[in-house]
Amino acid sequence: MAEKAGPSFAALFASLPIAVMVIDPQERIAFANAECETLLNLSERAMRGLPLESVIQPPGEPSRRDNQGFAAFDAEIEIVRGGRVMVDYIEARVPDHDGWRSITLHTGATSRRMGHSVDRASAARAAIGAAAMLAHEIKNPLSGIRGAAQLLELSASDEDRALTRLITDETDRIVSLVDRMEVFTDERPIDRYPVNIHVVLDHVKALAKNGFAKRIKILEDYDPSLPPVFANRDQLIQVFLNLVKNAAEAIGSDPHGEIILSTAFRPGIRVSVPGTQDRVSLPLEFCVRDNGSGVSEDILPILFDPFITTKPNGSGLGLALVAKIVGEHGGIIECDSTPRGTTFRILMPAWKEAPNDTADEGEGDRK
Repeated sequence: MAEKAGPSFAALFASLPIAVMVIDPQERIAFANAECETLLNLSERAMRGLPLESVIQPPGEPSRRDNQGFAAFDAEIEIVRGGRVMVDYIEARVPDHDGWRSITLHTGATSRRMGHSVDRASAARAAIGAAAMLAHEIKNPLSGIRGAAQLLELSASDEDRALTRLITDETDRIVSLVDRMEVFTDERPIDRYPVNIHVVLDHVKALAKNGFAKRIKILEDYDPSLPPVFANRDQLIQVFLNLVKNAAEAIGSDPHGEIILSTAFRPGIRVSVPGTQDRVSLPLEFCVRDNGSGVSEDILPILFDPFITTKPNGSGLGLALVAKIVGEHGGIIECDSTPRGTTFRILMPAWKEAPNDTADEGEGDRK
């Protein structure tokens, strides 16, 4: 019996679990594997023979990308057909074939952020879970302190009355802080269903314009064809209300301040689930952008950790709660900031209708 031939080089190349394309000496795409087709939302047949820069805009200056190789990590590349994707971009020359290069696009950059989000959420639950165990013991003596301060106030002088009121105000603040900490220990399953994100953002915008953002311009950049997000409407309102409020506070009294709410479909975003071989698609991107003063570089890496705040009277729990909610929905939240503004970017899964399962009319706008 004749020995069965092994798989061809092309078959092996096509089966690689990372996006790969081959560029010829004329800067044209000669080959792209299936993973590359998925990432760029374009077939190999359509890509083959096209100039590289008519399909993607590589990072870095062209002079830096020579035949000796080039790498850019956590780089956001523009897909000419529409959209952007965060990847580790690596070019390498093909030995013994002058001018030929291979390009790999590793979405592991997103996977690392997913891992950081998981670690951050676990650390937050551990720290605040320990604090929540003490909540009952903390609240009881605080109640006694507050009561004693109120009794003293009845017979205190005007000067001393200011001190008793300070005591009651501070005890109330600590109780409120403990109550907010207890939210982090809620491990009940989330009631999720198809939600129209634009209804959520319109509701948040209305709340902001009638309250803390009366004098700030809020703009919209929506993709009207976006599918529903698989989420809990009330929790999404809490997330975006917090982000818009932070944006308004960063803008302050600047008369030229503006906030942009945007939605987009990013079909190439897929991440690995820690501990498994599964890959989850997070195609829905929601952004809150502002042109405020930005977040300092030393705070940015720990911005979503509990008790981290840049506000004089902030508790540091708002963004930690936002990260917890997004993580429990299977999503990722990122923050990019410069002195000219800040962007909070949320990637979340879309709702997929199960076979023989039809959502009730208007369920995407559930109240």
